[in-house]
Amino acid sequence: MNSTATSRWRRRSALRSGLLTGVAQIVVAFAAAGAGALLARRFGRNAETDGFLAAYGVYLVLVLAAQAFRMVVVPDLTRAAAEGRLGGESRAYALAILSVAVPASALVAVLSGPLGELITGSLPARSAHVAARALVVLVPAAFGQLLAALAASALAALDSYGTAALGFALGGVAGLAVFAALAGGHGIVALAWGLAVNAACSLAVPLVRLLRKRALGGAWPERLRVGARLWRLVQGAAVPLALQGCYLLSLRFAAHLGVGRVTSFSYAYLVASTLVGSTAFSLGLISSAPLTRRGIDPVAAGRHVVHAAWVSLVLVGAAAGVFALVGGKIMGVVLGDAYGGGVGLELGRLVVWLAPWMLAWVGFAVAFPLVFVVGRERLLVPLALAGFALCVPLGLGLRAAAGLEGIALAIGLATLAIAAGLLWMLSPRTLAIAALGLARLALAVGAATALAFGALSLALAPIAAACAGLLAYALIVLALRSLGLSEAWAYVRGLH
Repeated sequence: MNSTATSRWRRRSALRSGLLTGVAQIVVAFAAAGAGALLARRFGRNAETDGFLAAYGVYLVLVLAAQAFRMVVVPDLTRAAAEGRLGGESRAYALAILSVAVPASALVAVLSGPLGELITGSLPARSAHVAARALVVLVPAAFGQLLAALAASALAALDSYGTAALGFALGGVAGLAVFAALAGGHGIVALAWGLAVNAACSLAVPLVRLLRKRALGGAWPERLRVGARLWRLVQGAAVPLALQGCYLLSLRFAAHLGVGRVTSFSYAYLVASTLVGSTAFSLGLISSAPLTRRGIDPVAAGRHVVHAAWVSLVLVGAAAGVFALVGGKIMGVVLGDAYGGGVGLELGRLVVWLAPWMLAWVGFAVAFPLVFVVGRERLLVPLALAGFALCVPLGLGLRAAAGLEGIALAIGLATLAIAAGLLWMLSPRTLAIAALGLARLALAVGAATALAFGALSLALAPIAAACAGLLAYALIVLALRSLGLSEAWAYVRGLH
């Protein structure tokens, strides 16, 4: 194959990998949204939903660690694949995960009652009971997602993304179907069983593909180094866990504002995380293996962050504008009467207030894999602790000043500090380039959003303003593409 053909194939491969991964994220997000809508319509907004969503927050902590683990282990497995030892490394990592998953799941089963009371705080006893029942299922399901992430990472080391994407998408759909089928007979905890089925499908599909490719064979490593592998997992999970810990803190802060506020914040956070996860996470994932092979310097790392952020945040700006105008109506239609009126308006506003968090999370999602590509993970644990600690005074202070909106702003500021720390760990030069680029990007997207949606909202009804605003926003973005969007698109196409 000549060099021109190879180059074209790699561009197609990068686009295909990104598209498949992104589509899988969207399917998973829609399945989660469907589950959220079914949860809202069937169970409403009460102490039971608060209890389940508190337990679901614990599940999200572990699942986010699983997603982060893909970023952590892909560089290791890519190097192992190049040296013919992918199978042994993959099995050794699986053994390390199971050495924690089995005893942790057993402890949660034994101590579910006290743990349910701990995570629900001052909420009613019914909330603690539901949380305890859900934890028994959700914790093993989350570890299943961690093993699924390992299987997907092994395939990524072989430049294969489609099978893992299929597994995660199939898992999301199957989990939703199980929840819909069991909700009538088993109550709200049926969603936990759906998530367990989700994990099983997400693991089985890539595992079968690896076995068919005979990619898991070969000798074991000379030293299993279970402790060292677990420490690498701890390092890799520290920052994502700190970020999700900030979310759990936000739920606790929201609980003090009254029944139902935890549910409101949870749904707004789900919408915001869906908007950024389908693009930023996918770009970070598909870039890890190729950047490991060819290497990256501080200047290139800064530009990589800015280019990837352009592609992600342009879509976020459009969604934020729509939610600012008709978020309340959307929530009422999707989630039911309990989320209409003032509650729906509150949810729409919360999504907008989470805009700083979305900007910061995109920066984190793109910069985080680079830490492992260049081997700068030594300070991840201190950074995670500092970011989590910062969220406490920010959350308390801004909650007192602005209620739920203040909590949303607090988690955004804490995440922004963590993202800045990651960029500094890569290099002060990387931080300078990325900070300047992201500031320009935020200004451009924010101005386009305000101009397109804000101006039209003064002259048109909310629904008409949202529709016309989308068109105006697209035209403005096209006009501004010379500021970096065209270059970013060309960069992403050539990632592989």
